[in-house]
Amino acid sequence: MAARIDLTLDCADASLLAEFWKTALGYVDEPPPPPFATREEWLASFDEDDEADGGAWLCDPEGRGPRLSILRVPEPKTAKNRLHMDIRVLRDADPAVTWRRVKAEAARLVAAGGGVLREEDGHHIVMADPEGNEFCVASAAAV
Repeated sequence: MAARIDLTLDCADASLLAEFWKTALGYVDEPPPPPFATREEWLASFDEDDEADGGAWLCDPEGRGPRLSILRVPEPKTAKNRLHMDIRVLRDADPAVTWRRVKAEAARLVAAGGGVLREEDGHHIVMADPEGNEFCVASAAAV
């Protein structure tokens, strides 16, 4: 059996990042695990006195992509990510069309609060979410 992965982002503002990543990935708020009716009930079930209230949990509404946990932490981001996400757009037979699609997706994500760090012309765009977590926009043979 293949293992399933979830991705976790540390942050200062979970609500801000959750809104950005919902827009970027088309994700939705993940329902709380059964038997809990709300995330608040689920969080209250832990005996730990930590900062679990500063989080957001997202999922792919089609159930294909990994779940995304966004957790508030007290320390700031200090270095480049060692792992990053790639957001893929559909590749076209014409490289110019593909590059326009990559650029359009990057522009959409800038409008959502992301930033462009650099462009590798004709190949991919390195971006950052509103808290500086790096990710790339590139093409894929199939989306």
